[in-house]
Amino acid sequence: MKLYDAAWAPSPRRVRMYLAEKAIQVERVTIDLRGDEHLSPAYLAINPRGTVPALVLDDGEVIAESAAICRFFEALHPDPPLFGARAAEIARVEDWTRRIEAEGYAAAVYALRNRAPAFMNRGLPGAWPAIPQIPALTQRAQAMFARFVAGLDARLGEAEWIAGERYSFADITALATIDFARAAKLAVPAEATGLARWHAAASARPSAAA
Repeated sequence: MKLYDAAWAPSPRRVRMYLAEKAIQVERVTIDLRGDEHLSPAYLAINPRGTVPALVLDDGEVIAESAAICRFFEALHPDPPLFGARAAEIARVEDWTRRIEAEGYAAAVYALRNRAPAFMNRGLPGAWPAIPQIPALTQRAQAMFARFVAGLDARLGEAEWIAGERYSFADITALATIDFARAAKLAVPAEATGLARWHAAASARPSAAA
C-alpha cells in the first residue's frame, strides 16, 4: 500500500493522527500542495479528483477520502477501537464526526477558500474548472463556526472526550478542524472553557504531532 500525503492540509493530517494512534506504518509519498502537485497529470492519474490524501491498495484500488481510509484501517486493525466498540458508542462517534465535518470543517473551508488570495477561482478543493470566490460565504462561515463551537463546548463541558469516556475518531476530526480553522481566521472564544480543556488534552497526545 502507498499513502499520498500532504504536509499542512487538515484531511491528510486526520489520517496521520489516526495511523499514529493505531501505531500503523504505511509507505507515504508527500504531495506538494503549494506547488500544485496535486493537479499534475501524474497525480491526477492516481486520483482524478485531485484531492489528498489518497491510499493506493496493493491491488491498485484507490481510496480517496480521509474518513474512508481510516475506516479501511479500522477493519484491519480494530484495536484500539477509534470508531467505537458498543453500538451506542459507534453511533455517537459517527454522529459527532458528521457534525464536525458539516459544521466546523465546512465553515473553515468556506472562510479560507472565499477570502485568501491564493484561492482565487479555486473555491473548491481539487481538480475543478474555475470556481469564483463568494465573499459572502465568509460571513456564513463565521456564523456556522460560532454555533458549532458553542455546541462542541457544551458537549465537552459534560464529557471528557467528544464521544464519551474514550478518545475516538471524532476527537481526531475535531482537532484537525479546530487547528485548521485558526488558519482560516476563525477564532474559538475565550469563554469556551470546555473546548479549551479538551484541546489542550488532545494536543498533548503524541498523535497530534503526526
